[in-house]
Amino acid sequence: MKKYIHDFQIIANRRINTEYFVLSLANEKKLPEIKPGQFVQVRVDNAPNTFLRRPISVYDVNYEKNILYLLIQVVGEGTRTLSELKNGEKLNLIYPLGNSFSLPDSEKALLIGGGVGVAPLMFLGRWLTEQKKEPVFLLGFRNSELQVDIDRFRKLGEVYISTDDGGAGEKGLVTQHPVLHNDTLDISMVYACGPDVMMKAVALWAEKKNISCEASLENTMACGFGACLCCAQETVQGILLVCTDGPVFNTKELIWQI
Repeated sequence: MKKYIHDFQIIANRRINTEYFVLSLANEKKLPEIKPGQFVQVRVDNAPNTFLRRPISVYDVNYEKNILYLLIQVVGEGTRTLSELKNGEKLNLIYPLGNSFSLPDSEKALLIGGGVGVAPLMFLGRWLTEQKKEPVFLLGFRNSELQVDIDRFRKLGEVYISTDDGGAGEKGLVTQHPVLHNDTLDISMVYACGPDVMMKAVALWAEKKNISCEASLENTMACGFGACLCCAQETVQGILLVCTDGPVFNTKELIWQI
C-alpha cells in the first residue's frame, strides 16, 4: 500500500477528559483507503526534546468530509504539545502505516480495549458494521472520569465497561468482566488492544475458548516503516517488525512471556 507524507490542518481539538483528546484533521488531498488497525507517524513540532515521530492509531475516518481522527493520551512532552494545537495549525503525518484487522467468520465479534488501546476499536467497530457484522465492545479504564466516548461506541454496538475502582461498569480488569464468562456470547473473533498484560490475558482466554484472537501491539516505533528495527517482535516465524508486519497479529503467532 502506498504511503503518503502530508500536512493536515487541525479543524478541531476535542478534549475528552484530563488525559485524552481527539484531533480532527483535514487535508486538501482526498484521503486514500485507510484500513482499521493502521496507524500514522506524527511529527511533533515545537517540542525541543521530541526528536522522533509518534505512532498514533487511526481512531476514525470520514471519507465524505475528508477528515481523519486521532485519539491521543497525554503521557509526555510530545503528546502534551499535540494537545495544545489550535484550529488552523498544521500537523505532518506519514500514513497509512501497518497492516489491518481481518474480518470475523460469524456475525458477532468482541472488541476489547484498555485505556488508550480503545483507539483503533472505534474505526474497527464502524468497519465491522459496514460489513454487516455486530461489534460488542468491552472497554477498560482506571476510573469513570477517564472513560472515552462511550456514547459514540454505543452507536456502533453493545458496550460493556470495567473500571479499576468500580466507578463505572464492573469493578476490576476487563479480563475479569462477567461477559467473558457468558457462554451465550456467540463470537468467532476477539480483537484486543491495550497494555501487554491485558492482551496476553485476553489471548489466553481466547485460546481456552478456541476463539481466534488478533492483537494490535504497541511496541515502541521510531520510524514506522521498518528502518530502525526498534519494534522487533518475536513470533513463531522469527523476528518480525510491528510497524510493517503488524501492528496486528494473530496471537497464536506471538511468542510472549506469559
